[in-house]
Amino acid sequence: MNVSPDIFISLGSNIGDRKKNLLHAIELIAELTDTIVINKSAEYTTAAWGNTDQPDFLNRVIAIQSILSPAELMKTLLQLEEKMGRVRNDHWEPRIIDMDILFYGNEVHHAPHLTIPHPELQNRNFVLVPLNEIAPDFIHPVLKRTISQLLHASPDKLNVLTAIEAGISNG
Repeated sequence: MNVSPDIFISLGSNIGDRKKNLLHAIELIAELTDTIVINKSAEYTTAAWGNTDQPDFLNRVIAIQSILSPAELMKTLLQLEEKMGRVRNDHWEPRIIDMDILFYGNEVHHAPHLTIPHPELQNRNFVLVPLNEIAPDFIHPVLKRTISQLLHASPDKLNVLTAIEAGISNG
């Protein structure tokens, strides 16, 4: 069994009990065969990015190890989203859960429906802030900068607050 280097996945929710949705997603990922959740960020809240006319998101980043290939993992994450009730109609719409692979170790992967590293992560504080919490020194394999450096240089002006700072206890 070849276990991957650390894989980083972003999780976001802005429908229903957001906190419960994120916890459920982590539980489902942890239940996958030969996949181990090795680290989790705190929960962070931010205004929606892209389509801003929707509820605020609660976000987390987790680090996992898995024997699944990038394509197999993405397929599995999409199945878990569907299992949780996610329906895809429009781009940047409200969602019960959203799961994206940010990094798969140092691999660079380009396919029609999957690009790793995630092509926009350096422009999104709702990803960079929780990622910086758990992996500030991880080096982006394409941009050759640490997560901490990317966060410092991010053009994103949206505030990202911990759920505690935002007064969120039950999503």
